[in-house]
Amino acid sequence: MIKAPAKINLTLDVLAKRPDGYHEIEMVMTTIDLADRLTIYPREEDKITLDCNVSYLPLDERNHVYQAARLVKERFGIKRGVHIYIDKQIPIAAGLAGGSSDAAATIKGLNRLWNLNMSTAEMAELGSHIGSDVSFCVYGGTALARGRGEKIEPLPCLPPCWVILAKPPIGVSTAEVYGALRVEELKERRKSSEMIAAIRQGDFVGVCRALNNHLEAVTLKMHPQVRQIKERMYRFGADGVLMSGSGPTVFALTEHESRMNRVYNGLRGFCKEVYAVRILGENNG
Repeated sequence: MIKAPAKINLTLDVLAKRPDGYHEIEMVMTTIDLADRLTIYPREEDKITLDCNVSYLPLDERNHVYQAARLVKERFGIKRGVHIYIDKQIPIAAGLAGGSSDAAATIKGLNRLWNLNMSTAEMAELGSHIGSDVSFCVYGGTALARGRGEKIEPLPCLPPCWVILAKPPIGVSTAEVYGALRVEELKERRKSSEMIAAIRQGDFVGVCRALNNHLEAVTLKMHPQVRQIKERMYRFGADGVLMSGSGPTVFALTEHESRMNRVYNGLRGFCKEVYAVRILGENNG
């Protein structure tokens, strides 16, 4: 069984729109202790099959796990098959990289199963062909991601803290959010370098001060529920609050368990999907 942890964006700075239609970004991300779990079974028949504990996840070519398995097979000319069971715990279309983390776990698992001897960098390069967050998810821990998200620079662990996540009952299209973003109109300055400095110094207050997401204003305009969650988190005593990725999940950081409980309980009646977890921080292997 392989763990596939969710990630949160501590920063998401959009630098420019690229000629290829993607955006040049700088993101500081970290993995958290909310995870899917994948079990990979070898098959003699040259076929990829998937199964899952939730009914609404596609189990064909649309699934990142299927895409990752197919890519590994093609890259190494593997003529055997696999059956992969996905125990889904990370909310879907939530800005938490659930699908990307599942793809990364698939690449790692097949690397072991088939003795392919890929390095972490090689697995991350392979993952970059599936989605922008897959490379980071291969590394795990805390890292700076640049380019489209495929250039990874590992960072030290974050100071120990609690993460309270709340996802409103909506899905958000990343492509739609980026499509509505006007880079030239961004008012928030970039904060990734500040975030990296705070992490290196073990400065929790500095981490909270440097939280930044250039996509947040776009999603808040589309979905007022996201703003309401943010306001509620602050009201119940969160030290720092930010939307993760393109949303709609919002997370709060707090150092103390008593305050974590207050924020968590304050959101429970307001939002159905609420989680309180720890930062993983370390590379998840």
